[in-house]
Amino acid sequence: MSDHVIRLEEGPTKGRYVIEKDGVEAELTWSVTTPTLRIADHTFVPDAFRGTGAGLALVTRLVEDARAKGFKVVPLCPFVKAQSLRHPEWADVWA
Repeated sequence: MSDHVIRLEEGPTKGRYVIEKDGVEAELTWSVTTPTLRIADHTFVPDAFRGTGAGLALVTRLVEDARAKGFKVVPLCPFVKAQSLRHPEWADVWA
């Protein structure tokens, strides 16, 4: 879908997906509520990434990981929520 390299940073209670370019980061953060439920709470895409598809790439990675690892996502972040409505094919991952 895109050529963005997405790094996963994960801890026991929270994590984030990061795309880095020239020292600037775009990120999607989430919190773990249970082993099978995460809350996508924030997406930040700086001006350096505008128009590159970085935000959508981050949400796509979240959806892929939810399916692969068997967790559901509460799309609390307005950007993630908007993407959930634009992509009905992702309905299976939203809580």
